[in-house]
Amino acid sequence: MKIKRLLVANRGEIAIRIFRAATELNIETIGIYSYEDRYSLHRYKCDESYLVGEGKSPVDAYLSIEEIIDLAKSKHIDAIHPGYGFLSENPLFAKKCEEAGIIFIGPHSSAIEIFGDKLRAKKIAQDLSIPTIPGSKECITSINELKEFANQFGYPILIKATKGGGGRGIRVVENASDLESEYLMAKSESLKAFGSDEIIAEKLVKNPKHIEVQILGDKFGNYIHLFERDCSIQRRHQKVVEIAPSLNIPQDILESIYADSIKFAKATKLYNAATFEYLVDEDKQHYYFLEVNPRLQVEHTVTEMITGIDIVQSQIKIASGQLLLDFIGTQDNIAKKGYAFQCRITTEDPQNNFFPDTGKIEAYRSPAG
Repeated sequence: MKIKRLLVANRGEIAIRIFRAATELNIETIGIYSYEDRYSLHRYKCDESYLVGEGKSPVDAYLSIEEIIDLAKSKHIDAIHPGYGFLSENPLFAKKCEEAGIIFIGPHSSAIEIFGDKLRAKKIAQDLSIPTIPGSKECITSINELKEFANQFGYPILIKATKGGGGRGIRVVENASDLESEYLMAKSESLKAFGSDEIIAEKLVKNPKHIEVQILGDKFGNYIHLFERDCSIQRRHQKVVEIAPSLNIPQDILESIYADSIKFAKATKLYNAATFEYLVDEDKQHYYFLEVNPRLQVEHTVTEMITGIDIVQSQIKIASGQLLLDFIGTQDNIAKKGYAFQCRITTEDPQNNFFPDTGKIEAYRSPAG
């Protein structure tokens, strides 16, 4: 199906990024904005824009599933791109789009549901003989269960939210004296951020390399990878620097990670764009599956830089029913050239333990060689 009118259910720079990709494909673009965003740049970078979530908080406005779907139907929208964050990994939103006859630019709702649960995804990886980090087979429901796990595997251990992402709901426990406080903190963070306090425990992999593989798959079961990104430089389990391709990972390890990512995608019928994440151990001899992000990621741009492939346009073409063969070709057609870096800048207060903060930017100078 040819997409003529595309709505972006997001805001800010990712909305603008998608508008640009769609405009280059001669697709009309429709934006949404909260009342607080009425002067935001993304509102003026699309062909049409509409207020959503009147009377709601700025965040809740972009989470108004029924209102966004109703707006899309009333404005004769063919497709919705969720960007990242907000509704991008919400299986209900994808399902509502499918039920309304609107193309959801991303994986099928059933795939999003699978990967929204880290424990479920890990079990599938194990069934496919993909290496995983030793960890709890079910959710940890009490401090006693967590103590048993720590006694079995030894410290340090990692506690993390089953529904988590973005580094939230993750706590490292170095010794028994911190176990209970970190357990309660992880559950609290998880409930606040993801609406669920379900957690799992894993053995901590020390000084790992964090590697992620970008996958594209069409609706006909064809898959390619766009090599890997290295996001090992992190703070509070959140990515700070992204490098593509990775540094100092043996080629045979990389080839195995590529193959496992495509095997996993095929087994779960995961189409469109997704990222498979792994940890490579300190000795760079073993790797472990971590999670799948069934959506576009912030760091997609570094992969685009080294491959020359527009991932957002690829998403739109796949969603409209095109074959990968028709616009990219086979794996042999893809080569990596040079290196690309992405540095994430965050606003933090250095006098308050670098706690996230807001304020006015008084000076800005972009790199100019």
